[in-house]
Amino acid sequence: MFLIKTDKAHQELQPGRRTLGQRERALLLMANGHRSVTDFGELFGGREQASRVAAQLMDTGYLQHRQPAPQPEPAVAVAADVFDGKRSLATTRMFLFDLCERMFVRRDPPLAERFREALRAARDRESMLATANAMLEAIEQAAGAERAESIRERIDKLLPALPLH
Repeated sequence: MFLIKTDKAHQELQPGRRTLGQRERALLLMANGHRSVTDFGELFGGREQASRVAAQLMDTGYLQHRQPAPQPEPAVAVAADVFDGKRSLATTRMFLFDLCERMFVRRDPPLAERFREALRAARDRESMLATANAMLEAIEQAAGAERAESIRERIDKLLPALPLH
């Protein structure tokens, strides 16, 4: 079951809106039509709990099933992970806070707290990137280079583009 955000979900994810809990909002951020309930299991401590939360978000109008996409011609390349949200430092910060919770809170609580403090203090692109890079180094040590690289790609898709001067 591949899920996508509805207009209601996009509204919930706008700055200043907070009607859902952090884990539900994280699930909304990750619901891009290319991830299944199984992919959300890590966030919720198992597929069963993730399924319950996803079903609740569907029932309340935040998520819907992705419509099957037409099959591309064999010569056409298809992006593996399409980001359909707004690029912003706020979105990036929220993603990094969620990542901190999922990757470090149980394994290394003091490190998780250091990352949280650094994220709270990060007020610009450079300081946010410095914190993200430190987190990625720790993720590479804990989960491997491939996992760290996939997260780096996601961060690149969340950050606003650099202005052209």
